[in-house]
Amino acid sequence: MTTTTPTTSSDRDSDTPPSRSPLGAGLLRQTATGIRVLLVLTVILGIAYPAAVWAVGQVVAHDQANGQVVEIAGRPVGSALLGQAFDDPALFHSRPSATDYDGLASAASNLGPSNPDLLASIEERRADVAEQEGVSPADVPADAVTASGSGLDPHISSAYADLQVARVADAQDLSPSTVRDLVAEHTSGRALGLLGEPGVNVLLLNIAVLEAGKG
Repeated sequence: MTTTTPTTSSDRDSDTPPSRSPLGAGLLRQTATGIRVLLVLTVILGIAYPAAVWAVGQVVAHDQANGQVVEIAGRPVGSALLGQAFDDPALFHSRPSATDYDGLASAASNLGPSNPDLLASIEERRADVAEQEGVSPADVPADAVTASGSGLDPHISSAYADLQVARVADAQDLSPSTVRDLVAEHTSGRALGLLGEPGVNVLLLNIAVLEAGKG
């Protein structure tokens, strides 16, 4: 005779697999969603967007996107977008730089307009420029004695370029009118016809001066 052992509620509970915690399941879903969003945004913002910007730059503004490097006989001599020092008296000089034209340290001096050190350096530069160009200190333009906000401005004002014409023409054995024509050729107008002031690219102008001097 077979006897049947009654099943108790505790036995049924022990046979039932434990159910997953709702909190744990929600956490797993959120983690998986977060990972998918991270991967999608990484592809879009970390790969696709930079690639699109690079491609547009290469098509629309190829020279600027690649630093607008200037070469002479296949050798890089600078960038038309960055200023550099020119100490040769036979060349046009750039405006001062608070960082010695260091492309990795673009900055101004951060000295206020009433700072004694700044005022002293301005007066010293004004005297040096006046002596070098043979003019009165009152005729020295502001950009000849003050640095730009970046310290890397590749341009000087038309007034500062005009001030240097006589010196450069004499050193290069060129007529002042020839040098003035070169200055005019390398003078860019206001941005959009409204913003800023006309400027003269010193690097490109000096290259043109050297070429004219050879002739």
